[in-house]
Amino acid sequence: MNRHNNAELIVSGIHLELTPSLKTFVQEKAERLFRHEERILRLRVELEYDPKEKFAARFKAKGHLVVNGPAMNASVGSDECHKAVSLLADKLDRMLARRAQLFRARRHQLHAVELGVPLPKTIWPGSGLTT
Repeated sequence: MNRHNNAELIVSGIHLELTPSLKTFVQEKAERLFRHEERILRLRVELEYDPKEKFAARFKAKGHLVVNGPAMNASVGSDECHKAVSLLADKLDRMLARRAQLFRARRHQLHAVELGVPLPKTIWPGSGLTT
C-alpha cells in the first residue's frame, strides 16, 4: 500500500477473476492518487465484465473514493480491463485536482461574518473622534 498514507484499497471483480497482475496494476494506479491527495481514507475499485455489452464497453471500472468531505464516484468503460483501470485513475485524478482547485479558490474569497453583539465605540486618542 502507501508508506505515507494508511488509506484502504479495496479491489473487487464482478463476473471477472482478479489476477495478481491485475491487482498489482490497480495498486500502482492507486498509489498515484494517494500521493496527490493525503486525505484519502478509502478507495474501492470494482472491475466488471459484461459480455452482453457492446465490444467497446465490455469492461467497466467503477471507483468510489472516500475523502474528508463529500465522497467521489467515477465509472468508465473500455474494451480492455487494464485500459479501463488507467482511465478510471485518470478520471479520479482530475476530480481530485478540481476539488483542490475549488478549495483553494474558496479559501481566498472574502465572506461576511455576523457578530452576535454590536461593536463597541472606540475613541481615537488625541482627535476627539468616535466611531
